[in-house]
Amino acid sequence: MSTSEESREPAAGAHREASVSRPGPSAPPRSCAVDGPAADLRGMTPMSPVGRLAATVDRLSREVRAAQAEAEGRALIELAKGILVARLGCGPAQAARQLAELAEQSQVTPLEFAVDVINQAARDRVSEVTDAFLAATAAVRNADTADGPDGGEAGAGSAAVRLRAAESGALAAGDTQSVADALLEQALRPLGAVAVAIWAAGYDGSLTLAGSAGFSTAEASRWRYVPPDVTTVARCGLTERAGQWITSLAETGLPSVGRHQYPDGGRVAVPAGTGGRIHGVLEIAWPAPLAPQPPQVVRQVEALAELCAHTLESYVPSQAAGQEPRVVPDAVELMDLADGLYDPALVLVPHLDADGHLADFRIQHVNKSFLDPAGRPRAVVGGALLLEAYPMAAGESELFQNVERVYATGEPFRARRLNLTALVDQVPLSAVADISVSRHGNAVLLIWRIEDETARLASLLQHAQRLGRIGGFEENLLTGEITWNGQLFDLYGRPQSSTPVPLERLAAHAHPDDAVAIGRFLRTLLHHRRSASAAFRLQRPDGVTRHVRVVAEPVLDTDDRLLVVRGAYQDISAQHWTEVALAATRDQLAHTEQQAIERARLTLQLQHAIMPPAQTPLKVPDLQVAVRYRPAETEQLVGGDWYDAVMLPNGLVLLCVGDVAGHGIEAATSMVVLRNALRGLAVTGAGPGQLLSWLNIVVHHLTGGVTATAVCGLYDPARRTLRWARAGHLPPVLVRDAQAGPLPLVKGMLLGAVAEASYEEAEVQLAAEDTLLMYTDGLIERRDRSVEESLAQLLSTARPAPSTLDQHLDRLLTYSRSDTDDDTCLVGIRVG
Repeated sequence: MSTSEESREPAAGAHREASVSRPGPSAPPRSCAVDGPAADLRGMTPMSPVGRLAATVDRLSREVRAAQAEAEGRALIELAKGILVARLGCGPAQAARQLAELAEQSQVTPLEFAVDVINQAARDRVSEVTDAFLAATAAVRNADTADGPDGGEAGAGSAAVRLRAAESGALAAGDTQSVADALLEQALRPLGAVAVAIWAAGYDGSLTLAGSAGFSTAEASRWRYVPPDVTTVARCGLTERAGQWITSLAETGLPSVGRHQYPDGGRVAVPAGTGGRIHGVLEIAWPAPLAPQPPQVVRQVEALAELCAHTLESYVPSQAAGQEPRVVPDAVELMDLADGLYDPALVLVPHLDADGHLADFRIQHVNKSFLDPAGRPRAVVGGALLLEAYPMAAGESELFQNVERVYATGEPFRARRLNLTALVDQVPLSAVADISVSRHGNAVLLIWRIEDETARLASLLQHAQRLGRIGGFEENLLTGEITWNGQLFDLYGRPQSSTPVPLERLAAHAHPDDAVAIGRFLRTLLHHRRSASAAFRLQRPDGVTRHVRVVAEPVLDTDDRLLVVRGAYQDISAQHWTEVALAATRDQLAHTEQQAIERARLTLQLQHAIMPPAQTPLKVPDLQVAVRYRPAETEQLVGGDWYDAVMLPNGLVLLCVGDVAGHGIEAATSMVVLRNALRGLAVTGAGPGQLLSWLNIVVHHLTGGVTATAVCGLYDPARRTLRWARAGHLPPVLVRDAQAGPLPLVKGMLLGAVAEASYEEAEVQLAAEDTLLMYTDGLIERRDRSVEESLAQLLSTARPAPSTLDQHLDRLLTYSRSDTDDDTCLVGIRVG
């Protein structure tokens, strides 16, 4: 519905409703209440006597509605005059002239301006709803103003007038029926609604139709009373604070008044309450399915429901002839009722704040059977506020929220084993209780029954025996009387009607191999008169064998004679089999651990055999060569790092380091393959880029899908040059004149990633006293730093070059900050 469709003066709206509801040959009547002779008026002519009578009735109806609208508007104008008199300090006549002049200056009607004055002065729920509605429809009003001078502002004013007129009509109405009529005509028809029902909630949870409009008289009569616990649309709206907004009544299947008149129409049921108490429900009907409504319309409906609540506060249901009036007990009668109860009971009355909202409940009366969880006397609790006496009631137990809900809706609340907590000197004292809360008139009766300590302990012991699979017994040795509990009968696999088994016949029900243990148990218990225990296998009548532990103690009289033996049996079958499984698992783990240690030892031996931590120095003129290998700190992390430094037949020196992905025997064997393959390929005299290309083919096709990184260099002692290439590996580091830096990167992907790959070469000219370092990532890698940061740390450590190359490599290993426990290879050369 657009704003312009809502923008009607009350009188105009009344005229429109009268004209729409008037029957005619082309449109059926709006209400199904038109029957009997009225159905014969459809064929009348305007000039016939009956037609003239109908026209007269229609005209008089319009005049009555216009008079009602005028009276309501006049009441609002008089109220606005009173506000101006109070604010301006003038007389009534001057206030009337001021109101007319201000309305003319604002280009609105006096009624619209009067409503604006009332809204600014009241700042109540209706004014808030009006402000929200006007703000939400501002864009529409501006568009209407652009189309015509009377469009947008008239719609805005009409919305405010409609709400205030509905409020005025509701407050001036003598009964709820008149309130329903006023709400439908003044506020709800412009929203598209066709009927309204006002339900009064009884203290027993029943609903009474206090007033309705738009429904036929027969339909309203059928729905005059709804018993408690009958689910209807109004009942659902009573239990939900936000109310029920139903798109189509047919989809829910809920019964409600006017269901046959508007079966597919939308329904809204909003609780009508003030001061924290719900007095009833406002139910509104639409003829067609209801689309989702904007927030301003929702708030408008809630404001109308609050208007209904003020009327329902004083509503008294009419009694049928011969029907006895129902007596609602007040607080005094409820006190007498509470004193007759054997359980602790509190009589609560609502405690409202300065704004009239429910803030707490006053403990008006404490009955004679009162038992406080904290042990406080009646005089301390009586007269106090509920949240002062029991502040924990607003906590997890939600006791206060449930009392508040009972007071609001009238529906009783029951709960078993609710935690009732009281604070005494900031110390919480708790008790478990069954709770009952019910509303009687304007008071609430709160009853609790604290669980008996003896019964609670007996129940706790019973559950402990059940969970622990424990059965107790007692045997009187003088009378021969034996007492078993139910759990022990179940443990023996015998019905509870059977005769218990005496201790002397215990061996007959046990495995033969356990006879010695049972005999020792009985001698200690019966002859030595000491507590004893034994574990044995119980053979039940159903053929099931259970592992059982029995514990017993003797009871002696004053003459030191044995009277009674009492004890317990415990089913330890699960524990026994768990211990057996743990023992087997422990043996299996030990065997697996031994295998892992042996595998790691063999792998480490293989790696050291091929890759010794230190290598025999390579003798090359004017060149020092040194290598270091540091294995992983954890033996299970044997890695695939490798190095090589060898003199080739052509006089060049092959220098290389590499790292095979992974750990273990697979990585170690792959490392052997790559190292030996590179040595064999190097004798061909090919350059480092070609060697890495061939090595990539070996990794891709002959090593089972592993990947690796490597850096390969060929040093020419005659020219002091190094040709090198890399396959996804960190570049070598050159230390010259106390400066250290990585060689410029050359392109080259890691080995084994693709079937064929080419690798770029670079050549560096070395000078005397230059040191070149090749290394694997185990030297610098850290989990908490990037590679760039770790490389910078390596360069700072490598700058001060010691006098010998061996000292230089040892220094790098000593000050390495790697934390990955990975193995490390390091190759260094020094020229001159």
